[in-house]
Amino acid sequence: MKSAVETLNPTRVKLTVEVPFEELKPSLDAAYKSISRQVNVPGFRKGHVPPRIIDQRFGRGAVLEEAVNDALPTFYSQAVQESSLRPLGRPEVDVTDVPDPAAGGELKFTVEVDVAPEVTLPDLEGHEVTVDDAEVTDADVDERVSALQERFGTLLGVDRAAADKDFLSVDIRAEIDGEEIDSVKGVSYQVGSGTMLEGLDEAVTGLSAGGSKTFDAPLAGGDRAGQQAEVTVTVQSVKERQLPELDDDFAQLASEFDTLQELRGALTEQLGTLKRMEQSVQARDRLVEHLLERTDVPVPESLIQAEVAQHLENENREEDDEHRAEVEKEAREAFQRQMVLDAVADSQKVSVTQKELAEYLVATAQQYGMEPGEFMKAVEKSDQISSMVADVARRKALMLLLQQVTVKDASGNVLDMSILVSQEDDEQEQAAQARPAAEGAPVPAAADPTALPVSEFAEFEPTDAVRGTSDS
Repeated sequence: MKSAVETLNPTRVKLTVEVPFEELKPSLDAAYKSISRQVNVPGFRKGHVPPRIIDQRFGRGAVLEEAVNDALPTFYSQAVQESSLRPLGRPEVDVTDVPDPAAGGELKFTVEVDVAPEVTLPDLEGHEVTVDDAEVTDADVDERVSALQERFGTLLGVDRAAADKDFLSVDIRAEIDGEEIDSVKGVSYQVGSGTMLEGLDEAVTGLSAGGSKTFDAPLAGGDRAGQQAEVTVTVQSVKERQLPELDDDFAQLASEFDTLQELRGALTEQLGTLKRMEQSVQARDRLVEHLLERTDVPVPESLIQAEVAQHLENENREEDDEHRAEVEKEAREAFQRQMVLDAVADSQKVSVTQKELAEYLVATAQQYGMEPGEFMKAVEKSDQISSMVADVARRKALMLLLQQVTVKDASGNVLDMSILVSQEDDEQEQAAQARPAAEGAPVPAAADPTALPVSEFAEFEPTDAVRGTSDS
């Protein structure tokens, strides 16, 4: 097989492929066998119909059509690998010539496809990244203690008007033009949370149990979301949260520690670890921003427009120019970021181990609140393993690159990023070990990004010269 590449623009190429008849013949033989198993010919058992009979009955064009459609993805994938291309999106295939089994010849076809652009990274020698300080203040610890205190508080009914932070049981009824649109009874609501209807906080403040108030507000959901409705709220009960005393007894109730001082010390340590992790994330983000600002990344417009169209379709909302422009901007930036990170992975010669992929999958499953086994099945079903591998490679490469620049906090202290990287890896490994069900789960090999299914290609339509040919 011979192939040649023509660069149409920085993100699109045209492949010209020529395949000798000898290389197509195995697919032709397979096509004869396949058709033989599907047709009924008097005097022959299914699967044992000779090729010449198939040619006489159905025409050699049908056989060539099946053989070419079966072989195209393989030859395309081979041409892509030989040319060291990284395809993006759906290829456009044009079969220009097919061989005659009797006379020989070549299968010739062209493919136009978007490809990943060449990205040249800037020199990072001497570059500094500045992040926030990781200081843990008494106020930070007080906030965590208060959160624990609220978690272990108890709700007590009170005989007074509702005030901020109170917990209510309310009935709500919404009408538009006298027609009831929706109603709920006994729903719980904390005054000041702002998690329900606009204007609800103002309406219930000052109401005692049994009190009602009517106000106008846009509906928050349903078929008529956003429409103005007349809402009536009735307070059924008012409760306030009673907080436990902050003493050693509370520390024993809310934690494994015996004293409040020990609890505060543990919270201080946790917050320090969290803030150091935030420094790591901030350093990565700012390094990527620096790379993007100084790197030219050509963008394939067809790919961006396809992404925008899919996004808008999934949103199922009316399209407007402003929203479309916003989605297009986000898609463009996401593509450029991905290309830069892929370039970083290439420059760092990153490889992904089975262990690293497994830990990433388990950690991601936890983020989605799914069991690792269930998440793995969903990933395999959607054929997303290769993209997961790429995500791990990008993250790993960026952390390696981060160790090659100088990272300082706002106070001017140089940070050892290798320690922060190690802490992140430890957290991910702990997440994997915390889910024993995933330990034995197989990790599929990364899919070949160039091996597209046959359905990705336009069906080959035989020419008139081929359609009716036979040996008879």
